[in-house]
Amino acid sequence: MSRWTIDEPTTLDFDGVVMLKATLFAGNISVLATDDRPSVHVSDVIGRPLLVSHEAGMLTVSHEVWEGVLGWLRQEPTSASVTVMLPRDCPVQINLVSADAVITGLSARTSIKTGSGDVTLDGVTGQIDANTVSGGVEAQGLDGTVSFNSVSGGLALAGGSVDRLAARSVSGKIAADIALGQGSQVQVSTVSGEVALRLPASTSAQVNLNSTAGRVETAFAELDHFERPVTRSFSGTLGDGSGHLSVHTVSGSVTLLSRPDPAPLEGAPHVED
Repeated sequence: MSRWTIDEPTTLDFDGVVMLKATLFAGNISVLATDDRPSVHVSDVIGRPLLVSHEAGMLTVSHEVWEGVLGWLRQEPTSASVTVMLPRDCPVQINLVSADAVITGLSARTSIKTGSGDVTLDGVTGQIDANTVSGGVEAQGLDGTVSFNSVSGGLALAGGSVDRLAARSVSGKIAADIALGQGSQVQVSTVSGEVALRLPASTSAQVNLNSTAGRVETAFAELDHFERPVTRSFSGTLGDGSGHLSVHTVSGSVTLLSRPDPAPLEGAPHVED
């Protein structure tokens, strides 16, 4: 095993990385896909040093932690700015306290846990698991499966297509402007958080939208409206109903919007029915 204790700007290169585990208290970490040699670039370190290890392809980057009484006595400000370059198919596991993270271009499993730090995902595909307390997650160009759990942090998805989306929040807002793959499964639930979704007009799914005390609205005329003493809902079938979309809130509002399908590419062949 190779180990480094880093307390000043440093760059390290590695022959190969098969997985990344990173833990930061504060500051920021960027994890970027590359076709070049994997590397770690530390541009700033304040307070506790960073510990970096590399063994059998496992790359670990973490703030040094003092245990017991010493940990309570040494509460100096601690942060770091880190950039990690990885192969596109490298799984990552990131734990943040108040640090922010940017992740781009990865295609394997991406697992993130954060307290109050914000997370940005760009062009990430594969399996994505995000758990936050109050930190927000913003993503664009996703493709694959997304699992999101939050107390008050919000989720915002723009562009891309999902095969499965499971999003749960207490008071955080959940907003998504995405396409659903064939047979996609989408389940969204909040207590008081607002839910706003926008899907292509040609979406195919069995739909159930309901709120106990909040407003429920949809731009899809195919859905039937139900008003009961303890709940408001829309339900029905879009297209051939191959997918499933379920949204439930207690007091949050639910809005399902429609957007035009992309125009066919110029010169694309026309397929007769």
